[in-house]
Amino acid sequence: MRIRSITCFVTIDDPASQADTVRDAGLLAADAREALETAGFPVQTARLATQPLSLLPAPPLDVAAELWPACLEAGFEYLSLGPVLGGGPDADLSRLDLIPELIQSTDAVFAGVLAADVEWGIRFEAVRRTAGLVRAIAGSTDQGFGNLRLAMLANVGPHAPFFPAAYHDGGPPAVALATESADLAVDAFTDASSVDEARDRLVGMVEDNAALIVDAVAPLAEAHGFRFPGIDFSLAPFPEEARSIGAAVERLGVDRFGAPGTLFAASLLTECLRRAEYPHTGFNGLMLPVLEDAVLAQRSMEEMFTVNDLLLYSAVCGTGLDTVPLPGDVSEEELAGILLDVAALAVRLDKPLTARLMPVPGLSAGDVAGFEFEYFANGRVLGVKGWGSERLF
Repeated sequence: MRIRSITCFVTIDDPASQADTVRDAGLLAADAREALETAGFPVQTARLATQPLSLLPAPPLDVAAELWPACLEAGFEYLSLGPVLGGGPDADLSRLDLIPELIQSTDAVFAGVLAADVEWGIRFEAVRRTAGLVRAIAGSTDQGFGNLRLAMLANVGPHAPFFPAAYHDGGPPAVALATESADLAVDAFTDASSVDEARDRLVGMVEDNAALIVDAVAPLAEAHGFRFPGIDFSLAPFPEEARSIGAAVERLGVDRFGAPGTLFAASLLTECLRRAEYPHTGFNGLMLPVLEDAVLAQRSMEEMFTVNDLLLYSAVCGTGLDTVPLPGDVSEEELAGILLDVAALAVRLDKPLTARLMPVPGLSAGDVAGFEFEYFANGRVLGVKGWGSERLF
């Protein structure tokens, strides 16, 4: 397995004078990378996340312009400015309008919209306007690729180290780790003689690896004056079969990902993470990013699952709808309906979910996405029904 990200969380008070804050975070990230790689865990990226976009001390573009050079100098590959906070009915959503330009004008800056929470419910206006952002970014970035850096968040708290969900709580700085660990599930389930054996093997592997990660990073966090909320051990894949969560589901005994039994497998995988003992932060569930998983991409070509199937699996497992390729002409109304369903699941089940939808201009359902990105496995554009729920809004 690998570490997808060492994510540092900081509060930005004045973007023009935050070089020391970013540099200190970069020093911790560098030390953590060295310790993790010495312990046998290759590190893919180091990332920085700030307090929510709604609470930044200056317009997001200005913050990004001031922070990004410091991020590069400190060794960070990506920056999250956090979400616009939907809050209650009186929450200020004005900064939503700034997100398309932020995405269009940068290459490595992420943002989001927290549109639902169990405390204040679903903010319909935030959901509807997020759908408009997805449409705007799809039409203004090459192949709609900018939507990789935008997500709707529902019931997601601070210190989830996976982007675009990451944001800080505004307190003392923190560091958390995101894993890329689908290969553990593949290994645990291969040749297991029973479901019980498969479960026990995966729980043991997660706990063993988590203990090594904690031993490597927790003392460094304390030494640098950072909190360590823990690990998000979500079973994130990489676009090759040996590191595919779809392959793990099939090794468990489902004939093809998407066939009957997939829901059970998704539930079992998340149960393993819930059973394993380690400091949890973020999602700690099953990730089903259609464009980041070789087997999921292949099964999409075989029409083994739909958007609604992915929603169903989210009810028992993971992180919502992630890197889902959609037709370029999907309507804002239908996008809003899909986002609303994700928000409803998150609030009703009291679990963190996100939606990262990627309409691809010029492509229709059944076409093959053609992204040239090393972390993508191009699958089939998933069909939509052609109808939304405009009257609900």
